[in-house]
Amino acid sequence: MTLKEFQLTAVKSLFEAMEKPARDIILKSPTGSGKTIILTYFMHQYIQSFSKTVFVWLTPGKGDLEEQSKAKMDKYIHVSHTKLLADVMTAGFEENDSCFINWEKLTKKGNNALKDSERTNFLEHIQYALNDGLHFVIIVDESHQNNTIKADEIIQYFHTNKIIRCSATPKGIANAEIIEIPEEEVIAAGLIKKLIVINQDFPQSLKTDDQNGYLLDKALAKQRELRAAFIQYAVDINPLIIVQLPNKSETLQDEVERYFEKQGITYENGQLAVWLSKQHENLENIDAPNAVSSAVIIKQAVATGWDCPRAQILVKLRDNMDETFEIQTIGRIRRMPEAKHYENDLLDSCYLYTFDEKFTAGVKLALDKSALNACTLFLKNEYKDISLIGERRTMVTTTQNPQKALQAISDYAQKEFGIGDNKAENRTRLQTAGYIFNIDVVRHYFVGETATTNNINHSNINKNDLFEEINTHKHGRYYNNQIFKIGVEIGMEYSFMNTIVRKLFDKKVSYTHKILALETREVYAFVLNNADRLRHLVREAMAYRNSQLQLDMPAKSLYEFHIPQKCLFTYNANAKTQLVMQKNVYQNYLSSATPRSTSEVKFEKFCERSNSIEWWYKNGDKGSEYFSIVYLDNSNKQKLFYPDYLISVQGKIWIIETKGGFDRSGNSQDIDIFTAKKFDVLKAYLNEHGLQGGIVRNDAVTDELCICMNNYSDDISSDDWQVLENVLP
Repeated sequence: MTLKEFQLTAVKSLFEAMEKPARDIILKSPTGSGKTIILTYFMHQYIQSFSKTVFVWLTPGKGDLEEQSKAKMDKYIHVSHTKLLADVMTAGFEENDSCFINWEKLTKKGNNALKDSERTNFLEHIQYALNDGLHFVIIVDESHQNNTIKADEIIQYFHTNKIIRCSATPKGIANAEIIEIPEEEVIAAGLIKKLIVINQDFPQSLKTDDQNGYLLDKALAKQRELRAAFIQYAVDINPLIIVQLPNKSETLQDEVERYFEKQGITYENGQLAVWLSKQHENLENIDAPNAVSSAVIIKQAVATGWDCPRAQILVKLRDNMDETFEIQTIGRIRRMPEAKHYENDLLDSCYLYTFDEKFTAGVKLALDKSALNACTLFLKNEYKDISLIGERRTMVTTTQNPQKALQAISDYAQKEFGIGDNKAENRTRLQTAGYIFNIDVVRHYFVGETATTNNINHSNINKNDLFEEINTHKHGRYYNNQIFKIGVEIGMEYSFMNTIVRKLFDKKVSYTHKILALETREVYAFVLNNADRLRHLVREAMAYRNSQLQLDMPAKSLYEFHIPQKCLFTYNANAKTQLVMQKNVYQNYLSSATPRSTSEVKFEKFCERSNSIEWWYKNGDKGSEYFSIVYLDNSNKQKLFYPDYLISVQGKIWIIETKGGFDRSGNSQDIDIFTAKKFDVLKAYLNEHGLQGGIVRNDAVTDELCICMNNYSDDISSDDWQVLENVLP
């Protein structure tokens, strides 16, 4: 299991939240963010760091989610000690347990999974554990479904002081510590799809006698298009269509089955699956990337807990009445099948086909800019030969390689402290730098008197040393906790970080460039006494390595950019104005294009009416098919800058970037902290290639677009800004 950077950050945040006074911790994570990976890794590390701990993971009743979660932890954490409710009833709770329990088996009226006598026995197991000094940490999965009086009653029996509540749509809990994983980070990591495309290529006015057949036709055509695209990438993935029937409908299933049968997709040949409360067909291995089934019929009940990354198309059928949208349903088609983007809009999107207005409105409301109406636009013939020299970054990965990290720390220690082959001399150099060498764990306490608690550093308060004899068993958890914290500073998992520390300092682990040769007990003491210094050393070593890589590598690589032959065009189907923008390089580009900032909307309208502009192109904001320029951020890391627009002025290409405007008081509304850097790199590119362009922003005082072309300024009143219409009349 390799965690993404945002997942390790979430684990770190969970550790920090456990040390804060709030009882409730809310982990708000989008569907597909790897919540189970985050939590199981956290549980494993926490149990290694704190003794007498038992985790109880409570899941909703539908879908055997507790068994799925347990199976994932067994898969990811091989040394984990996991249990289901039946195991608890047999053996009780034990130290280091991670117990996965179905809520309904404890709370639902009429559920015979636990008889009254067994329920009493379950409560006795809790009390035995508490009497043995164990403490419970509760995880409430899909917490929005279990915020009930009965659920709270069960939680109270555990006498816990920490409850982690997880959901993509959490309900408010007073005074909770909130950890939110932004959807943008999950998308950037490649785990979920960039866009949810709604009713792609549907006409604005549609007349059909067979609405369901029309939707299924579109879905099946998209499935075949996706399958062919995966084959072109030499990837054996069979995209899955999910057909969701209304909850109370019994008539549509036959209609859907007859439709697929005409297409040669049947239960008998394994290409059609069904997951209904009273019918299960062809579900075994349905989540395998190359499974035979091309479509599955479901109802709402399957929304919770089902994980099938190859699912990419959802057909939501309606039967007279609209149904309320559930975000978990759309989450089924958002996962990327290989946990990475293909830099191809077709494969990096998922697709919804429905005439259910209420459901569509719910999707857009819940997912904001990720859910859009779309159609395919084709490039006009006269613009197919346009080209520019684009820039791509040289590959400096943010994922830390353990071998390279080890070398980087060793090299940095040599540079910073003069570390060499002489271990005794190395010890002296580190002592001089403030590192503590003591076989005991050194802690501190205060002696003296003070009138106020915030006056603890006053001269009449002394800090004394407390020495505690090192014991690898007793201090093992504390050591594990500190190694984890050192590793998380650079996005390095515990096991790799522990190996690095051992190679650098433990005499029993061989490494050519070892800094010290300590006994195991001495390594424990060295880490515990110098945890903050080691965190600083590791962090600075990796920062120095990255900066050196930037210096050693060519600043950028070049490629020939051509405007893509076709594009996935997203627009607002409900906009009152749907004008075709004639000067755009694509056929049928609409004025309702979205998402667009205010400056972008105004600039596109300006392009249409300006006599100076012959054509214009809206660039993408991510992907190898779009035009990009390389710049360095504040950490000297290479980033890609995708200027918003290419335009033609009297036969010459201009490059334009739009930003947030200035309000009526002249204050900047630009939220991009790298605008000045982007201006500098854009100007350098323009000078190098003999082109023109600049940054365009709107001035609210005059309601005019203004352009900055020579020297960047955040002062709209300066001479650096000119009215765009005066420059391009």
